[in-house]
Amino acid sequence: MKLSFFKKCLSSVQHLQFRLDSGLAIPDHVHVTEVGIINKQFVDCGGVIRKEHVVSFQLWYADDLDHRLKPHKLIDIISISEKLIGLEDLDVEVEYQRETIGRYHLAFDGTAFILIAKHTACLAEDACGTGIIKQKIKRTELAAVGCKPGSGCC
Repeated sequence: MKLSFFKKCLSSVQHLQFRLDSGLAIPDHVHVTEVGIINKQFVDCGGVIRKEHVVSFQLWYADDLDHRLKPHKLIDIISISEKLIGLEDLDVEVEYQRETIGRYHLAFDGTAFILIAKHTACLAEDACGTGIIKQKIKRTELAAVGCKPGSGCC
C-alpha cells in the first residue's frame, strides 16, 4: 500500500484499527511510535545490487488502555513527517512486536488495516541454485508407470 492510499483510507474511518492477517486484533490503544523512511541497499546472493525504499510505521502499545490514536491525529503526524524528513509516496511497511519485531505489508479491508506478514526469500534463485528444478521425464517413461493420455494422471 502506498502512503497516499493509506492517508486516503485513514480519512475514511472514524477509529484506527489494526489486525494481523490471521484475524487477531491489535489492541485499540496502539501507538504509532515512529514514522520514518527506510532506505536499504544490499547485494543478493547472486551478486545483484538491490535497493528498497519504504515508509515505516512502528506500532507499540503499553498499559495505557485509555489511549486511542485517532485517524486525523495520525494524518497530522504523517503531514509533519512529510515536511520534516521528506516522506515520499512509497510503499508502507509496519513494524510490530509480538515474540520479536516483525515487518508487515499493509492492506485495508474497508474498516481495519491488515498487517500482512512479510517473508524472506532467495532473490537470486537461478544464480545460487535454489530454484525449483523440474525433472525431465520422457513420455515413454510416463507410459511405463501407467500414465497415458486421457488417464487423468497428468
